[in-house]
Amino acid sequence: MNFEFNSQRILQRCAVPLLLMVAVVAWGQHNKTENAPKAPASHASTSHSNAPSHTSTSSHSSTTSHSTTSSRPSNTRPSNTMSRPSTTTNRSNTTNRPGTTTHTGTTSRTTTTTHAGGTTTRSTTTTHTGTTTHTAMSRTPPGRTMSLRGGGTANIRPNGSIRSIDRNGMHIEHGVGGRRTVVSERNGARIVTSGRGGYVQRAYVVRGGRTFVSRTYVYGGVVHVGVYRSFYWGGHPYYGWYPGYFWHPGFYGWAWHPWGAPVYWGVGLWGWGGAPWWGFYGGWWNPYPYYAAPAFWLTDYLISQQLQAAYAARQEAAADDIAADAQASAPPPSGGDQQASGGAVALTPEVKEAIAEEVKAQIAAQQAQAQQASGGAPAPAAATASSAQVPPALDPAQRTFVVDTPVTGVASTGQECGLTSGDVVTRLTDTPDSNQMVNASVSASKKGECAAGQTVTVKVDDLQEMYNHFQEQLQNGMSELAKKQGTNGMPSAPDTGTSASDVPPPAADPNAAKQLQDQQAQADQTEAQVKQEAAAGGQ
Repeated sequence: MNFEFNSQRILQRCAVPLLLMVAVVAWGQHNKTENAPKAPASHASTSHSNAPSHTSTSSHSSTTSHSTTSSRPSNTRPSNTMSRPSTTTNRSNTTNRPGTTTHTGTTSRTTTTTHAGGTTTRSTTTTHTGTTTHTAMSRTPPGRTMSLRGGGTANIRPNGSIRSIDRNGMHIEHGVGGRRTVVSERNGARIVTSGRGGYVQRAYVVRGGRTFVSRTYVYGGVVHVGVYRSFYWGGHPYYGWYPGYFWHPGFYGWAWHPWGAPVYWGVGLWGWGGAPWWGFYGGWWNPYPYYAAPAFWLTDYLISQQLQAAYAARQEAAADDIAADAQASAPPPSGGDQQASGGAVALTPEVKEAIAEEVKAQIAAQQAQAQQASGGAPAPAAATASSAQVPPALDPAQRTFVVDTPVTGVASTGQECGLTSGDVVTRLTDTPDSNQMVNASVSASKKGECAAGQTVTVKVDDLQEMYNHFQEQLQNGMSELAKKQGTNGMPSAPDTGTSASDVPPPAADPNAAKQLQDQQAQADQTEAQVKQEAAAGGQ
């Protein structure tokens, strides 16, 4: 009994300390958990790529074809009667300040893969939560600005060459390759000379409250006329190419869909063999070994046309003894124009695919117009892709641009670099800076100036002209496709007829050639005066 009584007393005396100890340990563990560093919450970031994602299509069980699914937003697609893959992008754009665009939203894609014996459709939804911001950087290339006697200013590069002149309503600009562009407005006409040619632009017609202008181009004595829609965005004028005719809807549908079997074309059928430009640029890009769909045939057509233009510009520069271009014409030890000597090509398959996606998007947009025109109502004025709100040069859905004529970019260091016809850029920012410039990544470059992968600022006006030229060349490519369908293994098209646009092109301006010549002469005189003032130490 004493033993049991003593044990109980001992337990009673120890109980309180034991409870206190348990409480202290528990409090310590709780406090340790409270003060431990917390893992950061994960965020899904919006990813951007230079080339749209797509699927591959097999024409038969042993041959894999090219992509036939475009990742462009659905508003650039033709109607659903085509029964084609669709892409819907719900994107909210918020502009925080000039040059900064924020994108958020959800992207849903339907992927269609065609195999021998059937079609497999997969639906995927990707949700992007997060914010990706690109900020346009205002860059001023090195040089000095001097006031001119009698009014006007000139900007001189550190090496003493003229970068630009503004005088008496005329703007003169020299690119880094030496090419001169002159712009003036007089007597209701906009006169633009570039190299050995140019165009005269005048007001033309108004359709549905929209204004259209005509352009009479004169290059090497050859004259052609185009129609452009005139509109303003952000207080700046832009001009978008507008087709003078449409193909019948059936031809657009045939040109959009994949062919049943691959079409092997080759350099021989293209007629490039032996051409000087092909010998010079043949190693810069590889034509597709075969074509699974018209879009890829058109892609090689467009690239070849741009490279022919680049070669012609080089010949013109050499004839004019422009030192910079003459030096660039000779292949330097590294970083120069890619020759047909083997090795990796500069125009990668990914960049070519981005161009092919743009071809399909533009075919789809024009088909939508043609379908409305064939229904008895005229095609809606300026209903081409993305033209309803913003110019294509700034449309968030329009990223890939193929350079048509030499342009100058400005790197992050402020140094200028050149891009020539056939180079490819990807626009990064959607809002111009105070100088009407946006950021772009160089996707492919033939010269070692604006190197591939480099980020530069380019003029929005230059991007718009690239887009215009792309559309016009695509129209020409469709004409070639219509001529060659049904030959050399290419499937026959159901209908290659055309219908006139609601805004047909006018007759050529008979005074265009003289106006361009007069402007060139006036620019020569102005430059001579500026050089004298600069040599005399003008400020």
